[in-house]
Amino acid sequence: MRVLVAFDKFKDSLPARDACDAAARALRSSHPDWELDLCPLADGGEGFAEILTGAAGGELITVPVTGPRGGRVTAGLGIVPIRKVPAAALELLALRRQPPASETLAVLDMAAASGLAMLAPRSRDPWQTSTIGTGQLIRAAAERGAGAVLLGVGGSATHDLGLGALSGLGLRFRTCGGEDVPAPIPAHWREIARIDGRVAPGLPPIRIACDVANPLLGPQGAASVYGPQKGLLDRDVSRLDSESGRMAGLLCDHFRKERGLAGTPGAGAAGGLAFGLMVAAGAGLVPGFPLVSAWLDLAARLGAADMVLTGEGRFDGTSVRGKGPGALVAKAMGMGKPAHVFAGHADPHPGWAGALVVHSITPSGTPLAQALRDTAANLCAAVRQAF
Repeated sequence: MRVLVAFDKFKDSLPARDACDAAARALRSSHPDWELDLCPLADGGEGFAEILTGAAGGELITVPVTGPRGGRVTAGLGIVPIRKVPAAALELLALRRQPPASETLAVLDMAAASGLAMLAPRSRDPWQTSTIGTGQLIRAAAERGAGAVLLGVGGSATHDLGLGALSGLGLRFRTCGGEDVPAPIPAHWREIARIDGRVAPGLPPIRIACDVANPLLGPQGAASVYGPQKGLLDRDVSRLDSESGRMAGLLCDHFRKERGLAGTPGAGAAGGLAFGLMVAAGAGLVPGFPLVSAWLDLAARLGAADMVLTGEGRFDGTSVRGKGPGALVAKAMGMGKPAHVFAGHADPHPGWAGALVVHSITPSGTPLAQALRDTAANLCAAVRQAF
């Protein structure tokens, strides 16, 4: 029996790699003769740089940067020779297929520098958070000679349109009197009357791995859809959306770009970080899960498997139409492969049938805090019970 063990992270409790390891331990204890293919998944959030860098045999280094609410944090920066990136992934990235052997691709995830999981619930407030650390991480990649940057933008704590990141890359924000506004967080936007400067010269091409299609503004925009998840009060949604529109206009006018870019699908990703980097640095969006799938050669690994084990923190009826584990099990079911999903919380869905079995790993009545602490043990126990 060959089993593909491909878990995403369990949010706030268990990284993808640790989830794969926990499930593998349980399987080996009951079936030591089974062949296991461990394949941690990444969706652009926590673990994106580590997983893709490791899969390509690159080097993960650490860089000190500014956290989402100030202070110094350490973020991972993956350095991967472009020649080691699978051809299918290079094609999605629109990077040339036969670069010089010395050329490298930097792989980053903004969650490591500007992520929501870095903040306690009481500190989550998109009026006060900044992407400056993400900009510092991009600058560090450029200073190390990266030929291109791949940025995962899941798990954001911010809604600053990437202005913090752009300040870390050379832009300056001024008041009507010409005074510097050093922290262009939304709480200070009313002070900003104009933008000066350009991004750092010699910045390599930037590709943003993104699976969301939200525009920057409006009822499906970043503030309306994702702001409350980051601590935004319901009464402040329309105000933040309105102020985002003004700042987006200033940024487009400064770089002589069409204001209609705000309506681009994906422009609202990561609180508008995608929009800011598109306007100021010419960044391009690439589909996140197809990129990860190509990078990890998921199609071939799924084809070689007799069964699939996957999972994440929450799995419901919308997950099969989504990304990560949902997309994986959809592919598995399409091939007639047995698939088992293990989730911290699973909502039953009448569409689940045939080759898909969904397991909720959390014992009934367990308080959330305890469930988060016990995720690894609960996952092991559920896998052992299932097999």
